[in-house]
Amino acid sequence: MATNRLNRINEDIQRELSVLIPRVKDPRVQQGMVTITGVETTPDLRYAKVYLSILGEVNEKELRRGLRSAGPWLRRELGSSLTLRYTPELVFERDRSIEQGAKLTRLIDEVMAGENREEAQEDEHDAE
Repeated sequence: MATNRLNRINEDIQRELSVLIPRVKDPRVQQGMVTITGVETTPDLRYAKVYLSILGEVNEKELRRGLRSAGPWLRRELGSSLTLRYTPELVFERDRSIEQGAKLTRLIDEVMAGENREEAQEDEHDAE
């Protein structure tokens, strides 16, 4: 039962942060498209690890600084919108799974294109 509650809290935090992060006025945070891909909260609700996917040209170091700077405001806004005894401290991590998935897809496409070329050359050779 505790895991269901924790999952629900993670989803609520993710939903709220998805609305709040675009409202952060810090230009370091607004330099690319930031998407929250997941949230993992500790069982004691003291910390929440927020996974971010970032699209576009971004200075990741500056983005982290901007998010760290906006952390207290985000936490305060979360506290007012969620009914929790403790509002967790936010820790931001980059989620590279989308980038890795795109890279794997590109590699598979390249391999498939190479195989198709080899098959076409074999067919030409057999036709001669």
